Amino acid sequence: DSLLQERIVMVKAIKAVIVPGNGSGDVTRSNWYGWANRKLNDIPGFSSTLKNMPDPITAKRSIWLPFMKDNLKVDEETIIIGHSSGACAAVRYAEQHKVAGIILVGAYTSDLGDSTEAASGYFSDPWQWDLAKANVDWVVLFGSTDDPFLPWKEQEMVATSLGAELHKYENRGHFMDQTFPELIKVVQEKIKQ
Repeated sequence: DSLLQERIVMVKAIKAVIVPGNGSGDVTRSNWYGWANRKLNDIPGFSSTLKNMPDPITAKRSIWLPFMKDNLKVDEETIIIGHSSGACAAVRYAEQHKVAGIILVGAYTSDLGDSTEAASGYFSDPWQWDLAKANVDWVVLFGSTDDPFLPWKEQEMVATSLGAELHKYENRGHFMDQTFPELIKVVQEKIKQ
């Protein structure tokens, strides 16, 4: 019982890091990122970080993962909220590091035949789903069947492979709205547990 309590104390999520999709420009003004960051920072005892990423177009794995560790300070008390390329980065990060949880928004498994996606390095070796699952307490995936960029079967494969709590929509596209209240609700629920 004391081991269980120690584990709970060790991995209590006290912060979030929002990892954007590639090509987002100023992330504070792109999609729901700035809005969500403000809302998460309003939660007592919780903090959220959102920064412009280096190499924002190609979103290279070799650049983004070290930046997440060294600059965004992702650790075992962090919830990674990753959108699109940021979702790929979140999973790859969790393959190597313990984190409290990951929330994936518009996640996918292949380069989709796109040369920029191929150059990112996220798809150059097999996904290590079991390692990622072992390094997180929980995974939530937001996906929409009408995403214009991502086939539903790839989004579903990520959810299944990670044993994710799936929030499936049919009308949210690639989740590029200015607000995202469902995301805030999930974070609030997870940090209460």
